[in-house]
Parts: sequence; C-alpha cells; structure tokens
Amino acid sequence: MPPVPPPESSRLLAGPPQALLAACREAVRRAREGAARLAALPAPAPRDEALELFDEAFALLADAGARASLARSVHPDAAMRTAAETAEQEVESAQAALSLDPGLYGALSALDAGGADAATRWLLEKSLRDFRRAGVDRDPATRARVQALREELTRIGQDFARHIKDDVRSLGLDPAELEGLPDDWRRARPAGPDGKVKVTTDPTDLVPFMTYARSERAREALWRLSRQRGHPANLETLPRLLGRRAELARLLGYPSWAEYAAEDKMVGGEAAAAEFVAGIARAAEGRMRRDQVELTERKRRDEPGAALQPWDGAFLAERLKSERHRAGSQAARPYLEYRRVRDGLLDLTGRLFGIEWRRVGDAPIWHPEVEVFDASEGGRLLGRIYLDMHPRDGKYKHFAQFTLATGKRGARLPEGALVCNFPRPGSSPALLEHGDLRTFLHELGHLVHHLLGGQVRWAAQSGVATEWDFVEAPSQLLEEWAWDPEVLAGFARHVETGEPIPADLVRRMKAADETAKGLGIRQQTYYAALSLELHRRDPAGLDTTRLAAELYEAHTPFRHVEGTWPEASFGHLESYSALYYTYLWSLVIAKDLFTVFRREGLLSGAARRYRKAVLEPGGSRKAAELVQDFLGRPHGFEAFRAWLDAG
Repeated sequence: MPPVPPPESSRLLAGPPQALLAACREAVRRAREGAARLAALPAPAPRDEALELFDEAFALLADAGARASLARSVHPDAAMRTAAETAEQEVESAQAALSLDPGLYGALSALDAGGADAATRWLLEKSLRDFRRAGVDRDPATRARVQALREELTRIGQDFARHIKDDVRSLGLDPAELEGLPDDWRRARPAGPDGKVKVTTDPTDLVPFMTYARSERAREALWRLSRQRGHPANLETLPRLLGRRAELARLLGYPSWAEYAAEDKMVGGEAAAAEFVAGIARAAEGRMRRDQVELTERKRRDEPGAALQPWDGAFLAERLKSERHRAGSQAARPYLEYRRVRDGLLDLTGRLFGIEWRRVGDAPIWHPEVEVFDASEGGRLLGRIYLDMHPRDGKYKHFAQFTLATGKRGARLPEGALVCNFPRPGSSPALLEHGDLRTFLHELGHLVHHLLGGQVRWAAQSGVATEWDFVEAPSQLLEEWAWDPEVLAGFARHVETGEPIPADLVRRMKAADETAKGLGIRQQTYYAALSLELHRRDPAGLDTTRLAAELYEAHTPFRHVEGTWPEASFGHLESYSALYYTYLWSLVIAKDLFTVFRREGLLSGAARRYRKAVLEPGGSRKAAELVQDFLGRPHGFEAFRAWLDAG
C-alpha cells in the first residue's frame, strides 16, 4: 500500500481563486470518471472494487464542496468567496447527477453483500437507501426536475446565508451607555471622531452587550437591530427556499420537507420530531415560569411595576448570578486568557483521548491569524486542524467546525478547521468568559470526532458521518469538562498573578449556571419548533413572520416585537433546514453519556473506552448502537430530566 500523502488541503484556500475552481472541476471530473468505471464493470462486479470506486467518487465531491464552503465562509478575499460559491454550485450539480444515475444505482444494487463486514454491509444498505431518497427510481422527467431543484436550492441557500453574514448593523452610543461592560471590552472600542462608540450586531459585541450593559434603552436598540439582520432580502429569499424544498419533497413522494429531512435521522420522522420538541417544552414549562417570576422580581427591585422584556433576560440573569452566587459571567474572565485556554484545551483533549498536538509553522493558510496543529498518536499522524478564531469583515459570524479533507484509512488523513469569533489578543490580553470556554470545547469536540473517526475504511463513514441528530452529542458531552475544578486548574490561571482559578469559584459558577435554565431551554424549543414548522406547512401563502411570532409567544414568556423578523436572520435554516431540533435531541443523549463519567471520573479511563466505542467508529454503525455499546443499555431521558430539574 502506498504511503498516505501529507495533509495539504489548505493550499487551495491559500492560493488564487482560479486554483480553487480548477481543483473543484478536477474533482468533479475524477468523480464522474470513477462512477463511469463502476457502472461499466462486468457483472457480477467485484464488491470491494466497486465500492472503492463508489466511495472515492462521492468523497471527491464531498471534500471539494466542503473546501468551497469553508472558503465562502471565511476567506478575506471577496473574489475567492465568489469563486467558492461557484465551486459549491458545480459540486452540487455533480452530486445530484450521480445520485440520480440509474446505471450507477443498478451497479450498486447488483453487489452481493454476503460475507462482508458489518461496516461494509451498512455502507451498501445506506447508500442504496440514499439513492432512492434522491429519486433515482423516478422517471426521467422527474429526475431532471429533482436535479434542477437541488442546484437551485444550493444557490438560494447561499443567498440566504450571505444576506445574514454581510448584514452587520451597528449603533453609535455615548460612552456612558457602555456602563457595566468589562473594562477591556470598552478599551478595545474607543470613541470615534463624533464621540460615539460603534457597537455592532456581531457576536463579539452583541453577546457581552446584552449581558452587561445597564442601559435598557441601548440593549433594546441593539436587540432590535440584531433581529432585523437579513431583512428585507430574506423575506423574499426564505419563501423561495421553503417552496423549492417542499416541491422537491413532494416529487420524491413525501408530504413535506420536514418528513423527508427527518426520515433517515434517529428521530425517524416529522411527527416524532414535533412530539419530541413539544415534550421538551412541556418538561421545561414550570421552570421557565419560575424563571420569569424571578427575573421580573429582580427588574422591579430597580423599576417598580416594570415588565420583563426579551432584551432583559441575559442582563437580569447576570445580575442574579452575581448577587446570589458572586459568580457572574465576568468572574472567570481574569482566569481565561485566550492563548492559555487554547493550549489548555488541546492538552486536555490530548490527555483524554491519547492525542499529541504539534504546532505546524509552515502550512499554507488563508489568513495570517490561522494557526495549524498536527495530531498524532505514538508517532503516527492522525490528521491536521486549523484554528481560525477571531472575527473580521466578510467572515462567518458564529462558531462551527468545517471539513477540509475527509479521512480514509490508508488513503487520506482528515483535516478540519475551527471557525470561531473569540476576542483577539492584542496590546492587552484577550479574556474569555466561561460561556466562551464551553463553546471552544464544544467546537473542539466536533474536530476531535472528525479526526478520531477519520481512520475508518470507507470515506462515506468517516468522522461525524453519523445520523445528523447525533452529531452534536459528543460536543455537548465535552462541555461538561468546563465545570471541573481540577481540569480548569490546569490552565485557567489569573492573567496577572498566575494563580489557578479557585475551586470554590468554579462551584459557585456551576450553581449560578442554573439561573434562567428553563428560559434557555424554551428559547431552544422555539427555534426547534420554528425550524420544523416552517418546513411542515404548505409554503404557499405562508406568512413566515406571523408563524415566527406565534411560536415565539407559545415557547417564551414574551410577546413578538413588531419591526423584527427573527426568521430572516435564522442562519441555521440554510444548513439545518427543518432539523434544528437536533441540538436538543443530542443534548438528551449527551447527558446520558455523561452519567458514566460522573460515576467513574472525568479524567478516568472512561474517556478511552468512549473514544473506542463512540468516536472511532465514525458513521460505520448506527448512532444508537454506538451509544448502547458505551452505556451498556439504550439511551434514555432520565439523565436529561434530572439535569433540567437540578438546582
């Protein structure tokens, strides 16, 4: 077997736009060539040879599309972002064509799975199912319309995402209106020539401002601005997105896009997904109402008779955390300097899962701030990661893991990127909040899953290629390590004194985290219900703003605020479509997985067993089987309910 080539996918993002496009087109050419070779194999075709051609053809397209998606989301050059959009569209066209090719489907259907290992049998079963879900068994006219719709949906989805990413709104505020914000945050935003401080709707501004700013007028103004992003463009784009998805689902024999999207997930269908969301909402109802009373009482201590407003929630919860527990969100900031956190979390994941991290100084990168690390074990290279961690114009505004290369044992090393928007180190230290630490751990969890699960035989089963509603569980599980005093003491050290974070402070922070928990869960059920209902209902004549308002009032204690359009800035509608419920579904599983670590210890050998049972198999088995292997039983709801009712 030839040696595995070194990781180098980032060179395509470090070069000119035409090189990215050319590489994409070469991948499309090679994929089509491989598919044609498979279809032309004489029957009965050798199973392993046929599956190798199939697996590589779709892996070529998946990686080309993933690199283009990353470039579209983060590259500083607008020309590269435009080229990446074109590349994504061409990849989608090629993927649609192959998935609708009856000759390819026929060749795969004729393969004999007898004597194959379980992963290969599952690959064949799932691939044939996906061909049918794509519409390969429909008549030629239907297949042509399906392909056209898929290509159009790619373009519409890109438009929807771009209308949000590029719509950064801002307020000009008097310095006095920044009262309550951390000193370093204020120092990083000096007043301009007009004496005003610019505060934007980017997360690095929005989240701290909504948490700490004492000026309710300013909080309300920024809150409204943040819920106007993507408007008015996406009020036209979203109905087109919903309409084309609904048409595609009907062509494929499904009553709605929600049913189509949920059918092959752990949940099994739209009705089960809707009942799951409703069940979580019912479970959190009482706690949300108690939160509403507590936050209202706290507001009325300062403003007798005042009503609780949606822009008050984070601010008042922060006040209660500080007053009750002396552990507000700023309490940990002096101990969470960005570089120490980065190094500490890499060290933690290394200890847990047996990974050795090494900084790479000469890798091609798309921006000077990107940092590169290789992961190895016992001298064997496992893959490469890229950290793009700070905000800039034209960059994706949230936090996510992106793929550059899909791992495949003996053929290709996995490569992935973390795209985040944490404060940037500069003349003064960049201090994170504890919520930032949890986010960092969460996204790093995806990356570790991508690396450790990227050593399997088939690329189609590599990394996070599990059912979509399980994908978040490993990352949500890893967040639990952010609450352990022993873990934090290893890297959370005071930026001035070097003293480790006090264990008592960590315990008080954990107690404070119970504040407004029910309200937080019901915010999530709102987004899950909105995602699902937008795709369950007939899009013809659907008033998306009215639906968003009705669901907001049903799932939260607040009234809809006129002049805001939350659905227009709901970026997950592009990538997750009807499936935002998956965050809650995965959370239920993550809480159950954590029962093992709570019993045996966070730094115990359970982590290596978990690696072997859940992370390493990637998507080579069904997610429910992976979880049962680790727990020794099917997963359940009890651990989540205990967590929800705690405190």
